[in-house]
Amino acid sequence: MGKKKYVMSSGLAFFEEKEMERLGKFAQKGWFLEKFAFSGFKLQKGEPLDVIYSLDYQSEADEEYFSYFEEAGWKHVCTGAGEMHIFSAAPGTTPIYSDQASVKEKYKRESQSMKKVALPAFLIAVMLVVLLFSSENGFLPTVVGDISEYASYAVYIVLIFTGMPYLSYQYKLRKLEKRNV
Repeated sequence: MGKKKYVMSSGLAFFEEKEMERLGKFAQKGWFLEKFAFSGFKLQKGEPLDVIYSLDYQSEADEEYFSYFEEAGWKHVCTGAGEMHIFSAAPGTTPIYSDQASVKEKYKRESQSMKKVALPAFLIAVMLVVLLFSSENGFLPTVVGDISEYASYAVYIVLIFTGMPYLSYQYKLRKLEKRNV
C-alpha cells in the first residue's frame, strides 16, 4: 500500500466539524493530513495516533498568529487558499474557538469574504442571463447571446464556489443566533 492517499472533502463550508472528525479518524488509522488538495486532502501514512483537528480562517496569518495557537497546544498542519489553516492537537486540548462569540466572529469573517466575490458574480450572472434572453428574442445580435452564454459558464462556477459557502456561513450564523435567544 502507498504512503500517500487522496480523500475527497464534503466541503469545509458545509461540514467543517464532520470533516475535522473524519481527519481525526484517519489519524487513528495511521493516515495524517499532509496538505490540502483540489476538493480534498492529501494524507500521509504514519503510526496510528489519536489526534484532533481544527480549522481556522485567517487571511493575514503571521508568526504571531501561529505562535498563539502553538502556545495553546495546537500544531499548524497546513494552509490552503492562503487563509484556511488546519491545526492538530492531542484530544482534550482546549478548542481553538471555545465560546460562541468567537465562533460567530469566525463565520462572520468568512461570510464577508465570500460575499465580496459572490455578490458581484451573482449580479454579473443576472446581467448575462438578461443579455442572453434579449439576444434570443431579437433585441440584441446573436453574437451577444453567444458570448453571454459562454461567459456565464465561468461566472456560474465562481458563483457556486463562493455563493454556496456564503449561504452556508449565513445558515450557521442564524443557528448560533437562535441558540442565544
